[in-house]
Amino acid sequence: MSQRSAGPELLRLIELMARLPGFGPRSARRAVLFLLKRKDQILLPLAEALREAGEKIARCETCGNFDTVQPCAICRADGRDDGLICVVEDVPDLWALERGGAFRGRYHVLGGVLSAIDGITPDDLNIGPLVARVERGGIREVILALNATVDGQTTAHYVADQLEGLGADITRLAHGVPVGGELDHLDDGTLAAALRSRRDVKN
Repeated sequence: MSQRSAGPELLRLIELMARLPGFGPRSARRAVLFLLKRKDQILLPLAEALREAGEKIARCETCGNFDTVQPCAICRADGRDDGLICVVEDVPDLWALERGGAFRGRYHVLGGVLSAIDGITPDDLNIGPLVARVERGGIREVILALNATVDGQTTAHYVADQLEGLGADITRLAHGVPVGGELDHLDDGTLAAALRSRRDVKN
């Protein structure tokens, strides 16, 4: 789309849409045209929802989750295990664990992982506040639920080093064959991790 075929407002909307994950210039143009054709049903309500989200939703000052209250609903919830912290890379990972319903402790969102290629250093991540939470005491275990990538495992080792000697057990999620998984569909890394994490059949 050339500048002569669209006004600056439309071009700006397409440019912003193209910055979203999974969008490129062509898919952004299609999405914008879809919204414009459904202005009253989708575009205007979406604009209002985005405005409200921008004004009311913020990072939780305790764990890094997104919510409209401080601290967030999970940090405020009764009945969760205060001595258990699950460390995740970002908010979608927290949401995934919550959907499963198997974890009833507290969370800590790092906001990413260490990456030499992308120039992400420990100062760019939410590691200092995690160390401070553990230093305050009362934490018996920190679970490092980071993705099984090179950067994820590098970050896990770095965080573990920072938490060493603070009195909490440092654990990580088991890596291996997923429930319902078939061996011939798994990659070599997953199979190797499954072999290393093997356990007694009766346990």
